Amino acid sequence: MNLSEYDGKYVRITDTDGNSFSGRAKYGNTEFLECEWGLDEDGIFIEDVIICNSQIESIEEIVPHGSAELWTEHLILRRYRPDDAGQLYECLGADQEMNKYSGWNPYASPEMAQETVRRFIDSYNDERSYSWVMDANGDDVVAGTIGAYDYDNNQIEVGFSVVRAWQGRGFATEALKTVLEYLTENEGICRVTAWCASENTGSRRVLEKSGMQLVSIERGGLAVDDRIYDKMIYEYRRSKD
Repeated sequence: MNLSEYDGKYVRITDTDGNSFSGRAKYGNTEFLECEWGLDEDGIFIEDVIICNSQIESIEEIVPHGSAELWTEHLILRRYRPDDAGQLYECLGADQEMNKYSGWNPYASPEMAQETVRRFIDSYNDERSYSWVMDANGDDVVAGTIGAYDYDNNQIEVGFSVVRAWQGRGFATEALKTVLEYLTENEGICRVTAWCASENTGSRRVLEKSGMQLVSIERGGLAVDDRIYDKMIYEYRRSKD
């Protein structure tokens, strides 16, 4: 069968042993798989699994939901994996500047990082679970995280963090634009909200460049340690048909 037509699409594959694989397909041609894997046919990658053409019993295009893998120009937004915990602790949890304006640090210790990653992984059976790692160029390098939480009454809140070594490259804006479109257009969520401290000019720029609108300001509404900030509330609404 012609597998190349499924490249970049969300698919469900059943192999000849009755196993099922779902996710975004990446096509591997015969030359590549022969050079890299010693195979003599083409195939489809679903994350790190390769299913060869001769092993495919059926393949169908599907509409993804929940924490489906999303691609941007420079990032793969993918699900958390157990071995991400170490990078998340080192790059986010151990860097106190990363929670300067939020006071929230779910990766503050190696143990907390492992527990947080496990909790996200356990949530993936829920189609209203939206939690991604920003994978730089698909090289398993954690450049940041992005997720949407507390779905209720057809609205949800989004948040993101970018590792300091990867800041200044537009990754947050790139990821947030993609997630906002996915949540509203694919998942049908009418309203996405976000907040940041008034002094957090970097996050404010990201929210505004991504198309979110400032809708209110809570004066003194955010307390982090011994600091008080105005809380800026933003929203993004699904486009009209």
